[in-house]
Amino acid sequence: MVSCDLLVIGSGPAGKRAAIQAAKWGKNVYVVERHPEVGGVTVHTGTIPSKTLRETVLNLSGWRERAFYGRSYRVKSDITAKDLKQRLDITLNHEVDTLEHQFARNNVNIVYGDACFVDPNTVEVKLVEGEVQEYHAERILIATGTDPFRPDYIPFDDERIIDSDDILKLTKVPKSMSIIGAGVIGVEYATIFAALDVKVTLVEPRDTILDFIDREMVEDLTHQMRDCGVSLRLGQQVKEVRLEDNGTVVELENGRLIFSEIVMYAAGRTGNTGNLKLENCGLEADARGRLTLADSNSFQTHVPHIYAAGDVIGFPSLASTSMEQGRLAVFHAFGNDAFAYQAPEYFPYGIYSVPELSTVGMTEEEVVERGIPFECGICRFRETSRGQIMGLDHGMMKLIFSMKTRRLLGAHILGEGATELIHIGQAVLNLKGTLDYFVENTFNYPTLAEAYKVAALDAWNKMPRVAEKT
Repeated sequence: MVSCDLLVIGSGPAGKRAAIQAAKWGKNVYVVERHPEVGGVTVHTGTIPSKTLRETVLNLSGWRERAFYGRSYRVKSDITAKDLKQRLDITLNHEVDTLEHQFARNNVNIVYGDACFVDPNTVEVKLVEGEVQEYHAERILIATGTDPFRPDYIPFDDERIIDSDDILKLTKVPKSMSIIGAGVIGVEYATIFAALDVKVTLVEPRDTILDFIDREMVEDLTHQMRDCGVSLRLGQQVKEVRLEDNGTVVELENGRLIFSEIVMYAAGRTGNTGNLKLENCGLEADARGRLTLADSNSFQTHVPHIYAAGDVIGFPSLASTSMEQGRLAVFHAFGNDAFAYQAPEYFPYGIYSVPELSTVGMTEEEVVERGIPFECGICRFRETSRGQIMGLDHGMMKLIFSMKTRRLLGAHILGEGATELIHIGQAVLNLKGTLDYFVENTFNYPTLAEAYKVAALDAWNKMPRVAEKT
């Protein structure tokens, strides 16, 4: 039996950050990874692959240049699955090499195999070579991530009826596809393939999409999705999905039939806890395989020395927040003063659709619900010189300010570079900055960041001049 200070199950963002942090304090750390390479979903099937695919599509399709040269403009007329995979392989190999180097540099031990609990302090790992090794750990972090949810009524065949992991294994670019589920993953892939001129139908049983995003931004996004040829079927339940000789059929409850070459099911994910034998350590997962925390600040489970972080604990399920969760978990686990530094109240969301969408802080709906007097400032990217240079027909920034204090309450961006631009708003928001920062600050010219000044001036023009600075 091997003894260690910390055993981490899973090498994704949460597990990696936790393991390296503990190792920097001289702790003996082991990381168990069930796949043949480190990185978890983020590196191999989720965050990095989907964003790499998006960038490849935008480059090869000439999407960014169509405002200048017309909608028929293409950099490469016949884009194949091989074209899409080429950049993907290069990127993923680089990510794996970087992670392995980081683990080695910090003396983190990597074990490849399937883990399960023997008792609250002992984990058995079935190694890839077939051997079985037991590890006794003072503290354990479960960071096993999630897999796509596969309901029984969907006849997955991993070729024509697939989940969001299988999309990266396509051997050819389809002419048409149906996507079930208009969450973040569904919206991202719908717009990415639409940029390839694939006929995409997006099906969602709810009447709205992306409910945590400001409604005005979602309305603008859905307008652009329709303009790019995405058919939205909202508020419609799926009755049946079936294979046919020439493709697939999605039958809706209202009787409508949707024909396409492939179907991608992207409605939810399940926690990777099914094989952990949680009953042996006193824990229990919910119906979707996720773990509940006894303390959301320390990320302790109901067994005090066992922690959980990342997608396996549910919302917000972001790589960025997962890293911070892993870091805070080991700070608490080893008695360090993690909370001498107060974590920022607001963190950004990034949705890598086409165009991309990013947001931080409160939505207009949340501000109204709280009864806060407010004013909004809007800037369309085409109003900026940089936007004209880039040929941006679409794209907008929305800033929400308190009428009483002039403080920034929320920043919402839809368009090119949104996930990069949002960090200016994030910094001002968390530092309790006001409208005056944007109005009085000097931005590089010409840049899209100048949209902050334009949006702030738009709000300033609507505000009573008696408003006081605080």
